[in-house]
Amino acid sequence: MKKVTFYLMMMVLSLGVIPSQVFAAEKNPTSISNTPKEVPAEVKVMLNRLEEIKAMDKSSLNSAERKELRKEVRTIKADLKSSGNGVYLSIGAIIIIVLLLILLL
Repeated sequence: MKKVTFYLMMMVLSLGVIPSQVFAAEKNPTSISNTPKEVPAEVKVMLNRLEEIKAMDKSSLNSAERKELRKEVRTIKADLKSSGNGVYLSIGAIIIIVLLLILLL
């Protein structure tokens, strides 16, 4: 009996895989144009400063100067993240939205 259920399950799974492979080959490839977006001047300045810090020889610095550089890098990265124009949703917010949609519809 176990063999019959195993073979039946394998047959169902194999039938589910074959059509997805067929449909994947039919799509025409589309070319994506890489049009670079214009970067604001403030962001360019911050990125240039990060590159300068990366290129810097840090072996000659004392611990206080290294600590100051680390703080500067953290603040620059935080500013760059906050300058992004994305909308971020947490998992909890997504769950609440889905539940509201289910209840309302």
